[in-house]
Amino acid sequence: MAKSDVESAEVGGGGAFSRFEWMMALRYLRARRKESFISIISGFSFLGITLGVAVLIIVMSVMNGFRAELLGKILGINGHIIVQTPGTAMTDYDRLADLIVRVPGVERVAPIIDGQVMASAPAGTSGVLVRGMRRSDLETLDVVADNLQNGSFEAFDASDSVFIGRRLAEKLNVGLGSRITLISPSGPVTPFGTAPRMKAYKVGGIFEIGMSEYDASFVFMPLEEAQLYFNRPGAVGALEVMVDDPDAVGRQSIAILEAADRPIRVLDWQQMNSSFFNALMVERNVMFLILTLIILVAALNIISGLIMLVKDKGRDIAILRTMGASPGTIMRVFFIAGASIGVTGTLGGTALGILFCENIETVQHFVENVTGRTVFNPEIYFLSNLPAEIDVRETIAVVVMALVLSFSATLYPSWRAARLDPVEALRYE
Repeated sequence: MAKSDVESAEVGGGGAFSRFEWMMALRYLRARRKESFISIISGFSFLGITLGVAVLIIVMSVMNGFRAELLGKILGINGHIIVQTPGTAMTDYDRLADLIVRVPGVERVAPIIDGQVMASAPAGTSGVLVRGMRRSDLETLDVVADNLQNGSFEAFDASDSVFIGRRLAEKLNVGLGSRITLISPSGPVTPFGTAPRMKAYKVGGIFEIGMSEYDASFVFMPLEEAQLYFNRPGAVGALEVMVDDPDAVGRQSIAILEAADRPIRVLDWQQMNSSFFNALMVERNVMFLILTLIILVAALNIISGLIMLVKDKGRDIAILRTMGASPGTIMRVFFIAGASIGVTGTLGGTALGILFCENIETVQHFVENVTGRTVFNPEIYFLSNLPAEIDVRETIAVVVMALVLSFSATLYPSWRAARLDPVEALRYE
């Protein structure tokens, strides 16, 4: 190629990179027999960036899905705000509920009674949480109403009927219409001490929320029957409040305190579950940092591969310089060669990560069928299904980070190639 051909190729490309620079960069990326080792390093760099980006997107999406699912289940069944009257029994709960429901942003207020008891059946026993609620309030509790598998809410009006979770039903080996015995330690006081309270109830409904801990431990009982069972005539334990914006519970709590005409204690979901969600956030951030190292290592492989390529192409660089190629041209050639690995690896990893997240349950079932082992045990991870929720802004941030690392990795080898002295490079040729 003549000197005039090089100059015309540089000018003819237009823009930041000419056709000549693209041609040379892609030519250097194609493996030759004597350059196979450099090609292997480039292949590992591409594979590292692809897997690093894909794994980072998958892990972040799964952790986002965990947080969203757990938040939805926990808040769906426990409410956003709990109102209590410390030191006194809440006997005026209907009047207090009317005052709170008028607060702007409050969607639902339900009186509840909670109590820890033992549930017994011929197949065994299990500790459960009994929650007394009105039928109208339970019907508006979407997390239960939308997941009622057996039974109907008409049965909930009966004083001897309760709703239980599917996993509890499996543990006790009971079904719709079966009877379970609830045993409470706080029963009537006798001359010999406090006797446990025992009463048999019919299973009027079976629900499956999708969170194994709740499906195995929650029992819903009519409010009037719960008042009798827990010896709280005319009183409830707390008011469960749902708001339209769960992230603004701090502001809503202040408004509820101002709306009440008596001393009350207000607890929001952030206070009650702060340690749990803080632990999730810390784990998420640590996983992000650890998995970022995979991309960083792949970027370092780009540096080593380009440095070896520059050394191998020293004679070519010297010839191009003597034919009229500028240092900027040489730098851009090797920049394109290194950046191409980073860009294709990042795009491939992004596509692989998104595809995996969109079909994560199919992949889970495939792995379980092949290995014969349970990959995602609901008893350990609380949820029945493996969740994945792709955050667009987070995915864009991962892509940008991978591209920045890849581009940064090409700067030093490209600069070194541009500073190569043609005389020194050709002296020993």
